Order: sequence, then structure tokens, then C-alpha cells
Amino acid sequence: MATIDLPDHILEALSTVLQQLQQNLPELKQETDFSASAYKWQDKQLKAIQQPKKIYLDDLKGIEKQKEKVIQNTLQFLQGLPANDVLLTGSRGTGKSSIVRALLTQYESKGLRLIEIERDDLSDLPEIQKLIADRPEKFVVYCDDLAFNAEDENYRSLKSVLDGSLQSGSSNFIIYATSNRRHLLPEFMHENTPVTRVDVPQYNELHPQEAIEEKISLSDRFGLWLSFYPMDQKLYLEIVEHYLAKADIHFTDEVRAESLRWCQLRGQRSGRAAYQFSKHWIGSQRLVAF
Repeated sequence: MATIDLPDHILEALSTVLQQLQQNLPELKQETDFSASAYKWQDKQLKAIQQPKKIYLDDLKGIEKQKEKVIQNTLQFLQGLPANDVLLTGSRGTGKSSIVRALLTQYESKGLRLIEIERDDLSDLPEIQKLIADRPEKFVVYCDDLAFNAEDENYRSLKSVLDGSLQSGSSNFIIYATSNRRHLLPEFMHENTPVTRVDVPQYNELHPQEAIEEKISLSDRFGLWLSFYPMDQKLYLEIVEHYLAKADIHFTDEVRAESLRWCQLRGQRSGRAAYQFSKHWIGSQRLVAF
């Protein structure tokens, strides 16, 4: 068969078109690597996270009751016993997401696996269940910073999964979610006032109480609620001291003063702020030693 020699400018144009097409085409689906312990649901696929960050339950201070309850629920789940979906709510930086990640570190050897999913992908939960249905491992599907705005309809997908056929028919699938908002959906002042007829669109709900119940019912479908609260200065300093001790650095008066200045500048006294300060201090001290 005779070959056709195309001019260079045509070849370059074709190459450009092919590159543009490749960028816009969806990524080819690959077989899930189930040798990993953590996964990210992305592009309709379970993508393995080969080296998830190690967080340890013993490092999480001041939330002993919350740890006790979530550990018990997780152990029930790992043993194939009835267990609840969990909603962890409260102040930022108080250890909500750290507890979930620490569970993976603690119980990976017992078959626990973690799947992170974004709020906007919650409608894909049935697809995830199909992928892991025949796996022997136990999967915690984890959604961080879960909340919905007034117009967002994605919460309906989560409601159907939490209280529908998916969870009741799956023994290796459970949902843990964190949120700064207890009821997950926004609530408005007019919802707590007596019902009157006004010609304003957002007040024209014929049965406003039912609309309010709709919002609250999403949180109710999580069987276990865990609340997290702001910490006092004493606990904040204890956490800083704990992390410095792990690095063999003494907690001096200078460190105390600097750690307090750190949280004041950030406007946040929390476990997250304590951990971030400890990283700053440990790194700066070791840098001087070089």
C-alpha cells in the first residue's frame, strides 16, 4: 500500500488536535488495586493511596469519650456485628477527621480500609458498593467537611444510602462523615418564627414545618453522633508538650510563650493549631542544629 507524505504543518496541526482530544477525553478506567489500605473516589474510580499519612489515636488528646465511642463502633463493624454510620460535628481543628484517619492506622491489620469521597460525588455511593461488594475487607467510606447549601440536592443521595437498601444489604460498608454544622443543611431565622402569609418566595412554603423536618432528618439518619468542643489553654499546652516530647524537645517557658502567641495570631486554640506549632518549633530547632 502506498504511503502518503503529509506536509509538516499538517502533521503539526493533527498532533495538536490529538493532544486536545486526549485532554478532554475521560480517563480510561483501570482495575482497582485492592492491595492498598486507603482510596480516593475520583473520576468514577477507586484510586489507591499508596502511602496514607499516619495518624495515631494516642496523639489525640482531650477527646477520650469520642475516641471510645468511635473505636467501639468500629470494632463492632470489623467483627461483622451491627454498627452505626457516624457523624462527627463541632469546632474546627478539634480532631474530627484525625480520629477517622487514625482508625486506619490502628486497624489496617484487622482488615479496615478507608475510602475518601467528596460531597459532590455522594450520588456514586451505589457504584462504590458494587465495587467492594465481594471484598473480604471492611470499608469506611469517609466524607470530610460535609455540608450542603440551601439549593443543593446532593443530600438526597446520602439520605437514601444511609437509610435505604444499600447499607442494610452490605456488611462491609459504613459511612463516617465530619462537619462543622450539626444539621448539615442551613437553617434560617424565619423557620423558628410563627407561620404567616407573606409574598416573599422563600416564605411561601405551604407546609414549612415539613421542610424543616426534611433538613433535620438527614442528620438523624446517622446512628451515632459525636460532638467536639473548643479546648481550653491547659489542654492546648498539653498537646504541644506531647508532640515536642515525641521529638525529645523540652517544653520550656520560651516554648510555652511562643505556642500561646501562635494560637493567638491564628485566632484558634485547637489540636490542629497545637500540632502545627509543634511542627514549626521542631523544624526550626533542628534547622539551627544543621
